[in-house]
Amino acid sequence: MTLRCCLLLGCAALASISPTRLQADVKLARLFSDRAVLQRDRELPVWGWADPGETVRVSLGQKQAETVADARGKWTVRLAPQPLSKQPLTLKVVGRKTVEVRDVLLGDVWLCSGQSNMDFPLGACDAAADIQAADFPLIRQFGVALNFAQNPQTDVVGDWQTCTPQHVPGFSAVGFYFARKVCQETGVPIGILRSSVGGTNIECWMSQETLLNTPELEPFAKLMRQSLADYQVELAAALPDIEAWVTRSREAVRTGQAIPLPPTWPEFPFGERRFRPRCVTLHNGMIAPLIPISLKGALWYQGENNAGGPQDGEQYIAKTRALVRDWRQWFGNPDLPFYFVQLAAWQQPHNNPELADGWAFFRDAQRRCLSIPHTGMASAVDVGDADDIHPKNKLDVGERLARWALAEEYGQKLESSGPLFRKLVIEGHAARLQFDHVGSGLMIGRKVGRTSVTPEPQGQLQRFAIAGADRQWRWATAVIDGDTVVCSHPDVPNPVAIRYAFSMNPAGANLYNREGLPASPFRTDDW
Repeated sequence: MTLRCCLLLGCAALASISPTRLQADVKLARLFSDRAVLQRDRELPVWGWADPGETVRVSLGQKQAETVADARGKWTVRLAPQPLSKQPLTLKVVGRKTVEVRDVLLGDVWLCSGQSNMDFPLGACDAAADIQAADFPLIRQFGVALNFAQNPQTDVVGDWQTCTPQHVPGFSAVGFYFARKVCQETGVPIGILRSSVGGTNIECWMSQETLLNTPELEPFAKLMRQSLADYQVELAAALPDIEAWVTRSREAVRTGQAIPLPPTWPEFPFGERRFRPRCVTLHNGMIAPLIPISLKGALWYQGENNAGGPQDGEQYIAKTRALVRDWRQWFGNPDLPFYFVQLAAWQQPHNNPELADGWAFFRDAQRRCLSIPHTGMASAVDVGDADDIHPKNKLDVGERLARWALAEEYGQKLESSGPLFRKLVIEGHAARLQFDHVGSGLMIGRKVGRTSVTPEPQGQLQRFAIAGADRQWRWATAVIDGDTVVCSHPDVPNPVAIRYAFSMNPAGANLYNREGLPASPFRTDDW
């Protein structure tokens, strides 16, 4: 028995009991509903359901397409690309009946996914003034309802809402601040697809095919395969009871009696009550139903659940690469932009240069994910909250993500990132650090709340640690020298490695570029 047969057995059994099939009116996927923002300048897939063999004609703006529903009633058309439209359009679908979707804009659609800090609503932030002023008819959000699913789903629960003071408290705060900045800077309508769930690992968000067939994830795939094998054995043992129930249920339907209670079914190994391992269910429930919608790009804020020891960081690079490849394949864009957030500071700070925790290694791994083409990283290391894993300052996070989009996707000439470590050069008793993204120059800065970074020309660089061959870390004297930073310590005459902001909460880390963007935490060693 194949895995898919196992998963669909119950549904097939119940469906076979139904005496008749009801005729279905033509229907659109929920993504195509009033107030939608759909992707401009790209081929636009539109899909839904009708009676098998029914001819379906779809029109939007100046483009039309026609198709025939397949044997299961599914239909898909691909409308030719159309330019931006701030004027509301009507999406019209004509089968045996007609469906009209009104107030549709053509702009840019961004998938906003991850865990709780992406899901965190604007209404939970200290953002009363932003909420009151949030009258942006060109910004809309589609909130995908939570759905852990064993099998890939065909549709979602959710609707489009226009950005108004009434609705915006339920918007993703990161998504809102991103969309507001991009829309205000460019005038392009922005659609946010919020598909995020708190407390979830990255493995939940990619497909089963990717997890099972990515060589770098073989240890995880081995666990998956063993779990599936165990499940098949358990299901095989339960089949006699299931088949007997189906027989009794058929007879009950035929005679008009009550259907008997079903037997106890083995729990799917990737589900929420028995996750061994916990994976793929959110791809099935909250990503698969969005495919193949046309996107401008993806925003990703996740990692707290994957940040453990040093090896978790190393594995996260491979997992991120797999997720990005997965989404680019499913959404039909090999260059789909993928912009992510480096974890914010959390927990009480310490002053021990020797103490490096899992989040420090994890942030460095996130920095190294920038080797994946068409990605960008917004560091949140200076906008965290020692007492709350959900910092309320999402303004800087959203706008830092927006800088990447504005620079890379909208052609604006602006610095997209804070300083990123590029090279270490040993010069006698000192270590010189070279950076990318220095912008208009390096500076010492101070960040307080949502206010802009304040230059502190008389300040001292903090949170640089230096080590020699003995691998003993000491706080370095660090100074800015042009576009570089030079580190030294009298007890380290022959330095070999530098770390910066390398702790869960590196309070006081203060290297910025003059655009007010923080330097990413990093390490030059591989210990």
